[in-house]
Amino acid sequence: MIYSISNDVEQVSLLQFRKQMIAVLLGLIAMVALAFVDYRQTKSLAPVIYIAGFILLITVLFFGATIRGTQGWFKFGNITVQPVELVKVCFAVFIASYFAKNLHKRLQWTAFFGSLFAMLGYVVPILLQPDFGSAMVIVGMWLIGVAFAGLRLRTWLVLITLGALCIGLTWNYGLQPYQKARLISFVDPNIDPLGSGYNVIQAQTAIGSGGWFGKGVGEGSQSRLRFLPEASTDFMFAVMGEELGFMGIGLILILFGTLLIRTVWIAYRSSDTFAGIYCVMISGMFGLHILINAGMNMGIMPVTGIPLPFASAAASSLIAGYAALGIVQSISIYTQPAER
Repeated sequence: MIYSISNDVEQVSLLQFRKQMIAVLLGLIAMVALAFVDYRQTKSLAPVIYIAGFILLITVLFFGATIRGTQGWFKFGNITVQPVELVKVCFAVFIASYFAKNLHKRLQWTAFFGSLFAMLGYVVPILLQPDFGSAMVIVGMWLIGVAFAGLRLRTWLVLITLGALCIGLTWNYGLQPYQKARLISFVDPNIDPLGSGYNVIQAQTAIGSGGWFGKGVGEGSQSRLRFLPEASTDFMFAVMGEELGFMGIGLILILFGTLLIRTVWIAYRSSDTFAGIYCVMISGMFGLHILINAGMNMGIMPVTGIPLPFASAAASSLIAGYAALGIVQSISIYTQPAER
């Protein structure tokens, strides 16, 4: 898909395609390396990993490059690195390790608030970039982790109340005008069809024009004629829908579903609390990325700039995804099976 987008009608540039191939190679190397390292060594470094992730988020606020209104990238010549993608994996490692140490049958108040503060330690600097989409993913991963750890009903009630309060404060004081416009256009893209609603309308047009079997690889007019913005990153799902059709994206979603089910199965069969919570959180991370990206392409989720795992031209996300699965594979190799 990235190769076909590179051959648009105006010019042919394979730079993005080459970058993606290099990212795939680096990601596979990271996955294999982490798969053969006992995951318990990674678990023992969880506090150091969390601090390293926090330092990356703070550093990018001062020295990062601004791209599309978000100061979330380190730029080295033509190479850009988005640390928040790696930070998501760091967060899963830390929360899983924290719960493994502090979990006693059910999640207690002290452990709950400790994990809440750890989550806010990442979410606040991410919102300052601002990167609302990645902040949503971190919060979602945390909710999945605490749910799996066994949160009490009254704690859920407190959490829902705090969540509603945070949503109100975020809308009034935390969102930039362009982010509010995206949310408003999500409700009705036709309110501003040439502005904030343009991306969603073009993505829906691309998916709808693909029909059952698509137009064929390299034949997507929406992407090749550049009607579809950010075709290789945020709207890769729409490109797939146009060129591969309903059957093509159906197969891709089945493959994603297989990945998520296998990851949860590894969590279920493990006797290690850290292993179980980590796998569930990583499955949640991928699931949220897929849900948000596919949803915003179809107009049922607001546009937030979340890449489609292993598909979008986002090198940082690609390498971090492979690294996350490397630890899952290590758990599959080294963990002891659960009795039940």
